[in-house]
Amino acid sequence: MPHSASAKKRHRQNLRNRERNRAVKSDLKSQVRKLLAAISAGDVAKAKEELRTVAKKADRAAASKTIHKNRAARIKSRLTARVKNAGPGGSAAATAKGRKTSKA
Repeated sequence: MPHSASAKKRHRQNLRNRERNRAVKSDLKSQVRKLLAAISAGDVAKAKEELRTVAKKADRAAASKTIHKNRAARIKSRLTARVKNAGPGGSAAATAKGRKTSKA
């Protein structure tokens, strides 16, 4: 346990920030699950709406340094590719990760 006043304050801040960061990350993951559910249901319009929300939440989490900015970019990139492939013009050969397979 901390003994000095500054260490006690830092401990309180760490606990408060940890709860906030966990809530932000949990909310982002929940939104990603909603997006993936919309994609698997074949509802492209809903998936596009969910993608906008995921991108916004990922950017906010990165801005507050809860997640790294490159992680936010990766999340947005991968999910955008999956939504694009889920559409009528999308590739039927997309794998579970959303990447196209090439068997040459």
